[in-house]
Amino acid sequence: MTSLKKRIAVYPGTFDPITLGHEDLVRRAAHLFDEVIVAVAGSTSKSTLFSLQERVQLAESVFGNYDNVNVVGFDGLLMQFVQAQQAQSVIRGLRAASDFEYEFQLAGMNRKLYPKLETMFLTPSDEYMFVSSSLVRDVARLGGDVHQFVSQTVEKAIKKKLS
Repeated sequence: MTSLKKRIAVYPGTFDPITLGHEDLVRRAAHLFDEVIVAVAGSTSKSTLFSLQERVQLAESVFGNYDNVNVVGFDGLLMQFVQAQQAQSVIRGLRAASDFEYEFQLAGMNRKLYPKLETMFLTPSDEYMFVSSSLVRDVARLGGDVHQFVSQTVEKAIKKKLS
């Protein structure tokens, strides 16, 4: 009798803030894999609104009711993190054709660094195609309503952070 290997996928990002689009992708990935690890990146060239710890806590609040989703903060090279998690796949979201070229290059580089890895591209549901963390931050900073783009917990955290 052979035992089946657990199918583990890593969904990396800065998640600053985590949006309903991110949640949509994780929800769908959770049906495809035994475990989905939401990997919140700490070391980033981006200037973030929330600290790594805050972003991890927000993601945990969003995904707390998912049995097969875990949230982990990480620093360093994604492929080292993926190997440490014994994952076979990385999930990447594609909102528009403009995302594809960068993501395609990234997938190729990641495969060179870790040949056993497969990258799976998922597109968000139609209502989230245009939602990005940077747009949510911009709308919030300018006093706009972001409730239709983020969970209630995240919306409260954004308002608190910007007040």
